Order: sequence, then structure tokens, then C-alpha cells
Amino acid sequence: MGDGADGAHARGRARVVLLGPPGAGKGTQAQVLSQRLGVPAISTGDMLREAVAEGSDLGGKVQGIMASGALVDDATMAEVVRERLGKPDASEGFLLDGYPRTLPQAETLAGILGDAGLSLSAVLLVEVPEDELVRRTLLRSRADDREEVVRERLRVYREKTAPLIGYYGDRRLLRQINGNRPVESVTAQMLGVFGIEGTEGVVG
Repeated sequence: MGDGADGAHARGRARVVLLGPPGAGKGTQAQVLSQRLGVPAISTGDMLREAVAEGSDLGGKVQGIMASGALVDDATMAEVVRERLGKPDASEGFLLDGYPRTLPQAETLAGILGDAGLSLSAVLLVEVPEDELVRRTLLRSRADDREEVVRERLRVYREKTAPLIGYYGDRRLLRQINGNRPVESVTAQMLGVFGIEGTEGVVG
């Protein structure tokens, strides 16, 4: 299970987690990687919206939690993830953006995959210097998003995500991606993890 990305070169066999701070460009990359790897890009928000839209018992529970303004708890989120990854389009692989966010969630995901006899192919950590993240966020945000607010969000991200970096690093799954480059260059570096080349014209 700890053989890294080596088994993920075949199209449609990649089971990938995208890690990175707010403003690192994960959402943009997820869409491109989804097309090139032939697997669905799934964000936390997508999973929650789909669960609600289906009107299942689980969806009703999620809707009630969200309607109250509360965050979806780890146990419920685990149910949502298990259900989503059990769908046919994810049977050959997936790209997860926004889950896991914490060490307990990472252990839950390992358990969900383990129950199906699967494991992650790779965890892509998109790294961008904090000053650049602040610059990007302030450029695209509302006027009331002050720099100190943005830096606090980044501090919280580092606090929660640092243990994940160690967790996946110990399992030889972590691949560090330099996100402080043009979009196409970041995409090429990510695809290189899976032995895929030829990214010209992919973005846009």
C-alpha cells in the first residue's frame, strides 16, 4: 500500500488527494487533472451538494446540519465521502480537493479505501509562498478581506495541515508541487507524477 504513485500511471487508475493553502490554485488544477487522468474531480462542497440533492437519509441529515449554520462533523462527512467514492464514476479513481483537512479525516479516508481493498496513489501538495498567497487572495477578494484576516486563514490552514504533510510523507505518498509558477507549468509538474506528458494547450 505504500508504493507511492508508481502504480497510478495508467489513465483512470489514480486515487489522488490535493493539498494546499487557500489561493494555491487547487481548484483550477483539479479540473485539468480530472480530464487528463480520466477520473472525477471531487471537492468537499460537491460531495455535500450531491448528498443533499439526492434526498437520501444522509442527504437530509447533511441539509439539516448546513441549514443550522454548523459545520458538518467528521462522522457525517465520513459517510458522505464513503457514499461518493462508492459511485461508479469513482470506481477507477478520483481527485479529492478539500478532504481530508485533518489527521483524523486522513485516517478515516484510509479506512474507507482499505475496506474496498484500495489505497491512495499520491498526495499532491501545492506549495506557494505566503506573501504570494496573500497577494493573490487580496487581488480576487472583496475589499473587506484585510491582509491580517487572510494571514489568519493561512495560519489555521498550516496548523491543521502540517500533521497531514507528515502523515502522507511517512507513507511515501507526498509529492511537493511548486505552485508559484504559471498554471501550465504547475499542471505539467503534477502530470509528471503520473508519467504523463504533453500538456500544451490543455489549460483554458
